[in-house]
Amino acid sequence: MSAIVEVERVWAPPAIDLWAGRRPLWWTAGPTGELAVLLVHRRHLHQIRYIKGWVGWGPKVPFDGTLVLRQADGSVRRRPIKDVQVRPSHIALLPNSRLLIAGGRTRKDDTGAWRANARVFSLESGAQENAFCVGDDLPALVTDRSGSIWTAHGDEGIYGGHPESGAGLAGWSGAGEAIWAPEGRLPDVPLEGCTAATEGDLVWLIWYSGTRRGGTFLTRITPATGEVTSWPSPRPRPDGFAVRGDRAVLTRRDHNQRTTEVVRAELLGDTWTVTERHKVHVPGRVVKHCGQGRDGSLWLRAGDTWLRIEA
Repeated sequence: MSAIVEVERVWAPPAIDLWAGRRPLWWTAGPTGELAVLLVHRRHLHQIRYIKGWVGWGPKVPFDGTLVLRQADGSVRRRPIKDVQVRPSHIALLPNSRLLIAGGRTRKDDTGAWRANARVFSLESGAQENAFCVGDDLPALVTDRSGSIWTAHGDEGIYGGHPESGAGLAGWSGAGEAIWAPEGRLPDVPLEGCTAATEGDLVWLIWYSGTRRGGTFLTRITPATGEVTSWPSPRPRPDGFAVRGDRAVLTRRDHNQRTTEVVRAELLGDTWTVTERHKVHVPGRVVKHCGQGRDGSLWLRAGDTWLRIEA
């Protein structure tokens, strides 16, 4: 690792799972310090050979999987997930022992309605409980403590005609109802989401704009009031972000390499200012969908190992 940046190695799948053909694919950090990883057997998967890393594996729908839950105390539980009818881009934990599995894209059906790209599963039975749409083109998705869903969209969703995706950022209830939109309160026009984080009851969506002026922004949302505050990011296009008070940590991967840049920043007045910058060697290749922030802890996936860096 690095003697300068303290990086905690949290979890890696047991060798018995890998030997048995079960691959760790989509993952999320939960709001109470847990890590959730969805394992899928290779018989349900195909590999896109020109895409390196775990993101190059795609499922043959429908498929079954096993959700591994590593709790904050280090204990591990396993839950079966059955008959998944969507190609996942993200998973997220919801209250009352439920799991959200969301596909990155959607389109209209023959009636003109947007097809459901999100499914909710019970972690007790493993069966699907609900299905709905959370917009089109999802580079970043996170759930908060109350079970609301927050999304930052990409250009194909922003310009693809979906009403909520068109604003770039969106908030949804746990049942898929649109509950929040930026309504002109952003400093620029979004083009692509980067990553997402939560801090207590606050939600952070990180995105970059598509105007000539350009720039990457950190947008903080207060779900209880809908209040929005945005700052220019101290690091363009980070793929990991976590914040605790006036301190933040951001990462930017060296794509498909075993290194990542770690940037520490502090909010001085109205500006996030870089205080440290380091190159960190990690135990596996770092690809997209590698970072998520929870309450000052940045969870980072490097190959099949999950790491944690504190803000």
